[in-house]
Amino acid sequence: MTTLNQDLKEKLSRLNVLEKLIVVNVAVFLIGLLVTPLLGWFELSSVFGTYLTSPWTIITYAFVHYDFIHLGLNMLWLYFIARMFLNLFSPKMALNIYFLGAIMGGVFYLLFYGFLPKSQMGAPLVGASASIRALLIFLCAYMPKQEVRVFTFNLKLWYIGAAIAAIDVLNLFGANGGGSLAHLGGVALGYVYAKQLTKGQDIGKGFEGIADRLASLFTFKKKSPLKTVHKNKSKVGGYAKADFDQFSNQKKIDIILDKIGKSGYESLTSEEKELLFRAGK
Repeated sequence: MTTLNQDLKEKLSRLNVLEKLIVVNVAVFLIGLLVTPLLGWFELSSVFGTYLTSPWTIITYAFVHYDFIHLGLNMLWLYFIARMFLNLFSPKMALNIYFLGAIMGGVFYLLFYGFLPKSQMGAPLVGASASIRALLIFLCAYMPKQEVRVFTFNLKLWYIGAAIAAIDVLNLFGANGGGSLAHLGGVALGYVYAKQLTKGQDIGKGFEGIADRLASLFTFKKKSPLKTVHKNKSKVGGYAKADFDQFSNQKKIDIILDKIGKSGYESLTSEEKELLFRAGK
């Protein structure tokens, strides 16, 4: 049993933080297959008075899926978004956006559900879609001109973001209007977060204390002797600044992206952030 636990911890330690969230979502789904009534404690009620008696559901609903297709599509989106997001930004920021997206989705649902033309009071909200929308729209808003490959052609990210937001607006008048409200809450959070970050303001900083504790739950580290590390601030991504200045723009971008992958977006200097932002354009 000890060996099995160690193997599981080792495998989990190799996953990035968003992949670990995928594991949590799948685990909750499997538990729900065994004890479905238990998941009712984690759904977000559309009745505000009911929500007040279970305030934790503003976050926990985002981990509840009853349908395999619903779970599969959400986790597939999250997997591909994770690969792009964590190449540029830190795991802490990913957690900030994921959980704040869930909260904003829940807020939109609670505030506006009763105004939907086909609303059915009492239908609970479940699913990670609002969190995933927040991550995706963040990328679309932060680097809108970045192109991604879709089948046989390239699309700018802002085209994808605009199309997804438009679909969610149209779906407000469909059978899943409540879910679309939550999606739009995630869209709003991701867009505002990105635009504020381009101005140098990380609106998720206040949430980071909670995110740190959540991140610690998904981190498995082996104990090692303490070491003293001296950082050379005159270096960029491990290169002397004089060497860095002589590199081509593409080489500089590669070095900066490597630095983000190792130390997170916050480790960049203002000059490096500016260079990365210009390259995104």
